[in-house]
Amino acid sequence: MAVPKGKVSKSRRDKRRANWKLEVPGMVECPQCHEYKMPHKVCKACGYYNGKEVVKVSE
Repeated sequence: MAVPKGKVSKSRRDKRRANWKLEVPGMVECPQCHEYKMPHKVCKACGYYNGKEVVKVSE
């Protein structure tokens, strides 16, 4: 059975837990309407993707 060789200090333990923070998703500006959107997704504001209207947005 696996048994730890020595006590892990609070400092060492907390260093492992330091990488659980949330990150803000990368947002890009839509070239059509200049709203911020997720990359590689259809813009929710105007319905354009890659310079073409993909979804008809009702206003």
